[in-house]
Amino acid sequence: MSMEVTAWSSLHSAINAQRDRRPFSRATVRRIASFAGPRRRQMYRFLLLSVVTALLAVATPLLAGRVVDAIVEGRESGTVVRLALLIAVIAVAEAGLGLVTRLLSARLGEGLILDLRTAVFDHVQRMPVAFFTRTRTGALVSRLNNDVIGAQRAFSNTLSGVVSNVVTLLLTLAVMLTISWQITLLALVLLPVFVVPARRMGSRMARLQREAAAHNSAMSTQMTERFSAPGATLVKLFGRPADESAEFAARAGRVRDIGIRTAMAQSTFITALTLVSALALALVYGLGGYYALRGSLEPGAVVTLALLLTRLYAPLTALAGARVEVMSALVSFERVFEILDLKPLIAEKPDARKVPEGPVSVEFDGVSFGYPSADKVSLASLEEVATLDSRGGTRVLHDVSFRAAPGRMVALVGSSGAGKSTIAQLLPRLYDTDEGAVRLNGVDVRDLSAESIRETLGMVTQDGHLFHDTVRANLLLARPGATEDEVWNALRRARLDGLVASLPDGLDTVVGERGYRLSGGERQRLTIARLLLARQRVVILDEATAHLDSTSEAAVQEALAEALEGRTAVVIAHRLSTVRAADLILVVEEGRVVERGTHDELLAAGGRYEELYRTQFASPDAPEDRPEPVRSA
Repeated sequence: MSMEVTAWSSLHSAINAQRDRRPFSRATVRRIASFAGPRRRQMYRFLLLSVVTALLAVATPLLAGRVVDAIVEGRESGTVVRLALLIAVIAVAEAGLGLVTRLLSARLGEGLILDLRTAVFDHVQRMPVAFFTRTRTGALVSRLNNDVIGAQRAFSNTLSGVVSNVVTLLLTLAVMLTISWQITLLALVLLPVFVVPARRMGSRMARLQREAAAHNSAMSTQMTERFSAPGATLVKLFGRPADESAEFAARAGRVRDIGIRTAMAQSTFITALTLVSALALALVYGLGGYYALRGSLEPGAVVTLALLLTRLYAPLTALAGARVEVMSALVSFERVFEILDLKPLIAEKPDARKVPEGPVSVEFDGVSFGYPSADKVSLASLEEVATLDSRGGTRVLHDVSFRAAPGRMVALVGSSGAGKSTIAQLLPRLYDTDEGAVRLNGVDVRDLSAESIRETLGMVTQDGHLFHDTVRANLLLARPGATEDEVWNALRRARLDGLVASLPDGLDTVVGERGYRLSGGERQRLTIARLLLARQRVVILDEATAHLDSTSEAAVQEALAEALEGRTAVVIAHRLSTVRAADLILVVEEGRVVERGTHDELLAAGGRYEELYRTQFASPDAPEDRPEPVRSA
């Protein structure tokens, strides 16, 4: 390794030293050891090869010195040739072992990344919806990328580096002291010239990098928000493009200035240390040559010392920063474990059951519920706040009871924020009740398996979400094994087959982020087609026709009529005309069911439902008879 490379390594370690000085627990170390247990044999082979490679690295300078001595002493050419061949063999062996070591390192590190990422991804999928409503997506993704890679470096880089550098350092020092202890000590005197400036420069570079990272983060946030379909639309409607451009350019300009300062600081530092390394070599050649001319040192020993000097500073500076690398890796592990230690509020029982076969009834029995506080479902680091909000648990539902018989429809109406959507979220067990029970076919959902609930119950919200993927992929999310005919049948029943057939790539047309390449009505009908393809026995419609124009709403209503046929349904609606045919209508206010009955019964009672109905249809032009009401068979 050249002195310039050594200088860069020293600076890199010093910069890392300033990034995170948090203490770590021994429990973390033990947990890492247990996590890496399955790869123990692979790790041992990796370390053994690292040691052998370090031994070969020290052997080459010794043989080079013998070649010089053989030439000076005028020995037979065969001796020089044999030594040269031996050096070549060692070089080939060192190169081969280097490749094998890198392969083992890659397998070890990438395997660890796979295990960690899979563990975190699977764990996050088990988290409740409340976790995702509070967590910043970017912070969570960072755990799966940056922190997992940081943890991986502990095995693929730091571990092997410490072992090989220790072996190289000890062997190099032993050989150099044996050859000339005076020159060795003088060479070591120059070591602080490498390490001390690197520490000081590292602090400055770390500050510059943190500042640049902050500006880059701000630019990324601005781009992410403005480049999404809703964000771009908002800027075009209400924003000021010139101001947006100026703000972005100002941040980018600051990053540019920091980049220039960083580049000059690095170049100055590296140039200075490279000069020092050249002076160190000059010292070895000068003092060693003096001793050689006096006869107290062989000429070959001078060459050996010069070559070993380049192999001395590298492990010394690397080991000086080894603790920093280890600490950095441990911090990454702690951040990953922090996610894995966050217990999901909703857990499936080991003996979870399936929903009984046949038509399904839905029952709420004395249900009370309050959303959990942040400290129960999230982490401060994921929300990017100092401390989590401990407030929460305020009841939003109070003693809610009702039953939807198999194949019947129950409609929930009331003011915004009354708790209707909360009731809908308890059915698929997105949250668990605080009191009471939610049952499917008489079985508490807490006793059912998550897979069985997914197979039984489907939901369409007012803003049906689609992935940035093809029409086919978004549909097959419901039933991966569905045939082509089944997919087209679902589209036909959702009144969407003609549109999809007219798209450039048919089923393989990409719908765009959140489906924004489709209109609102088309997105809704595609989510309904997905529901039809799933063939679930219970359907939840949460404001499925809200915010649609009359034409789109009529098409969606036709599709919903297909979706509800023969199924048990819980329908949340703002427009009362869509639920007049419901078998039971519940009026929900402030988390309580204040009225219940059929459309005619509630109108005759003259209560809150009648007030809502009269408000909606007070205008003589109010579309009371449009669209056709949704009803189940």
